[in-house]
Amino acid sequence: MMDYRTEASPILRDFLTYHETIQGHSQKTVDEYFLDLRTFFRYIKIEKGRVPRSMPLDEITIDDVDLALVKSVTLTDIYAFLSFLSRDRVKNANALSARYGLEVSSRARKVATIRSFYKYLVVKAKLLEESPIQELDSPKIRQTLPRYLTLDESIQLLESIDGDNAERDFCIITLFLNCGVRISELVGLNLTDIRGDRLRVLGKGNKERVVYLNAACQSAIEDWLAVRSHSGAADPNALFISRRHTRITKDGVHYMLKQRFVAAGLDSSKYSAHKLRHTAATLMLQNGVDVRTLQEVLGHEHLNTTQIYTHVDSDALRDAAQSNPLGQVKARPRRGRPSKQKTEDET
Repeated sequence: MMDYRTEASPILRDFLTYHETIQGHSQKTVDEYFLDLRTFFRYIKIEKGRVPRSMPLDEITIDDVDLALVKSVTLTDIYAFLSFLSRDRVKNANALSARYGLEVSSRARKVATIRSFYKYLVVKAKLLEESPIQELDSPKIRQTLPRYLTLDESIQLLESIDGDNAERDFCIITLFLNCGVRISELVGLNLTDIRGDRLRVLGKGNKERVVYLNAACQSAIEDWLAVRSHSGAADPNALFISRRHTRITKDGVHYMLKQRFVAAGLDSSKYSAHKLRHTAATLMLQNGVDVRTLQEVLGHEHLNTTQIYTHVDSDALRDAAQSNPLGQVKARPRRGRPSKQKTEDET
């Protein structure tokens, strides 16, 4: 089992501990930081001659990464590392056939981690006077529009739910479509998080927010609680439980959604819990919710994360083009040829 507290050197461990304890980042996020730094300093140890070039990258330890090695990193080293990631890094080490070159999003995340590490050394730890990568630009990520269900498809999905666990599944999907919660937030909900028309949600970085429940959500919760078993539950506090009376898991929700998409006649390969979150955001924006309010509802830390939804409503863009008063002004047909004098003046 991976544990940065035993695998990382003191200078790396201090940075990761800072993010977990002071910044309040989740263990998963901190583990991703660790993996990014581990890959980076494994590469740097090869480039700086700390280990033989013949040594496999994944066998290099980083428990000896010290301030001297950290200080030796230059902008040129970062560029070489990014080239290595884009050309030579295996995409999935567990795949049957190796494919090389990480996607731009993965490279950009590693750059962000490295930049954060050096910023910490300068601003917090005071071990460096300046960051060697402060002039580094992140790889450009092509912005893709989120996939979402239309209003009719959303209604089609909800109306198709029946059979075993119908009340639970209807409630889960209703919360996804109306509140835009993340799947990690949904499976973590407790009975005590329901407070009248409010739902307490624990989001990324253990940040709490309140999501207000409309009539559909309140009705769905009431119907589910009426059939939910309170006796013999392995986790009696969990809002959503499985057939075995344990707290429902992410995998359990993913499996349930796939079955419900198929039953509704929707392509289960195109939609997921996260796509239902996109659907909630898009429908709210299409129906008058401003982007800053939507930011609070979704629990986005940065507004630019929410603003992607302002680009998905093609109907609104089409209506805006049609509403321009100049849209009715058409060019008049020209008759005859312009005179020679006019042509010369125009040139």
